[in-house]
Parts: sequence; structure tokens; C-alpha cells
Amino acid sequence: MIRILASLVGLGFTAVVLFALGSGIFTVIDQGKLKETPPEYAFKKGPRDVSFAHDGPFGKFDRPQLQRGMQVYKEVCAACHGLKYVAFRDLEKIGYTEGQVKALAAEFQVPGIDPNTGEAALRPGLPTDYFPSPYPNDVAAAAANNNAIPPDLSLMTKARANGTAYVYSLLVGYQEPSAELLAAAPDAAPGPGLYHNPYFPNLNLAMAPPLTVDGQVTYAEGNPEATIEQMSKDVAAFLAWTAEPTLEKRRQTGWPVLGFLLFATILAYLSKKQIWSAVKPKKRD
Repeated sequence: MIRILASLVGLGFTAVVLFALGSGIFTVIDQGKLKETPPEYAFKKGPRDVSFAHDGPFGKFDRPQLQRGMQVYKEVCAACHGLKYVAFRDLEKIGYTEGQVKALAAEFQVPGIDPNTGEAALRPGLPTDYFPSPYPNDVAAAAANNNAIPPDLSLMTKARANGTAYVYSLLVGYQEPSAELLAAAPDAAPGPGLYHNPYFPNLNLAMAPPLTVDGQVTYAEGNPEATIEQMSKDVAAFLAWTAEPTLEKRRQTGWPVLGFLLFATILAYLSKKQIWSAVKPKKRD
């Protein structure tokens, strides 16, 4: 009786799984997601081949590059994008002094309370504050950006495949649509308020090119020339740090752990060989 009940339960479970699978396939087909790929998608490009100091299992962040990227973010990107998961005091981890952090924080206006009236007001930032959003809410953000809400950049390089290279490619990838693209898909031309970029998933986006000329940000003496490509690479590296500030510590911890696990595995194997060495297997007749 128990076997019959177990078999019935198994059959019921299988039927539910098959029904869910069939329902999902039908939904995808019904929504047209399995139809022919739009012709303009053939012109979409993957991220450029670019390398960063923190790439690879032994990579480490380039502190001067992170500081240059912070400067590009502050002078260019912060006008539309926030970093809500990054506190100003975290910047000490990339080489800023306590005094520099205080000065940088004070350049931003963050929400606060007027001590005289008790009403909401803006005040200069403190090291303990987090980078503020440039807009009070999503409605204001959409109204200022052609109904497109600029995303927070704190975790952007973790939210996109090959994120650091993607951010870099997007920043340097603005261009006019090619004649081949317009011939294959005339509707792919960017509409009002949109800009063509082959590194963006649907080829057109509402964000205007943020970096337009070399020297848009003035780097301190001794740094590389502030070309569009250099500024794009620097801010992409900075956003890689904001998304994973413990990257170096995680790697420093991970390698000893892997070494210990390897040693423990070898030790366990040798112990097993030693313990069972005196036991002889029985011979079959």
C-alpha cells in the first residue's frame, strides 16, 4: 500500500512539473519571445576587450585610477546618478585622507532637518553620510530625463554581465547609426531624446553622452591625459570598486582558505590510506 501511495505521489509531482513546463513554453511562444530576432539586434555589440588592474584572481585596485574615477563621477556622473550604498568615509579606503573626505562630503547637499524649524532641509554632507541622489524622487528624476529614471550606480558593474567593460564600452560607444543598420531596420533610428549606442541592449538610450570632449575633467599633474577613453576607463574602475569594495580582502582571505582545504584533503586521504593499510580485501571464491 505504501509503495502504491508513493508511486501516486511521484506521478502527481511529475504531472505538475510537466504542466508548469508546458505552461511556461506556451507563455513564451504566446508573447512572441521565440519569434524571429529583430534585424537590428544583429548590430548590437558586446563589451570591448579592455583590461583593468583588478582583473584576474590576483588583481588589485589601482588607487590613483580609483581617485580619478571618483573625480569623473563627482564632476560628470553625479549630476544624474547617485551612489546610495557608498558612504563618504568609505573613500578613505581608496587613498583619501580624513580631511579630504570631509571636504568632498561637504560639496554634496544631503537631506537633513533644520534645527530651528524642525522641517526637512538640505545640509552639507558629513563623512558618515551616503552619496545622495540628485533628485528628490523618481517622479522628479523622470521629468528631468525624458521619462527615463537614471539608475543608481552603486552596484551597476555587478548588475551587468562583464559590468566594468560594459560601463566603459557604453561611455565610449556613442555614435551615429550606420547606414547598414538603417537599411536593415529603419525603425532602429533613435527617436527624439534618444541616442544611438551599439553597446546598449536595444541600441538607443535616453542618456546623452556624458563624456564628450578630451579634458572635460582636469586631472592633477602626473596623471594620464584625460581623454574620453581614459576618463571612461577610470570611472568604470571606480564603479567596480563601489560595487565590490571588499574585493581585495575577499581574495586575500580566499587563497589561504583554498590552500587549507587542499592541505586538509591531502591529509585526510593519507590518513585513510594509513588506517586501512592493514586491512586486506577478501578474495572471492
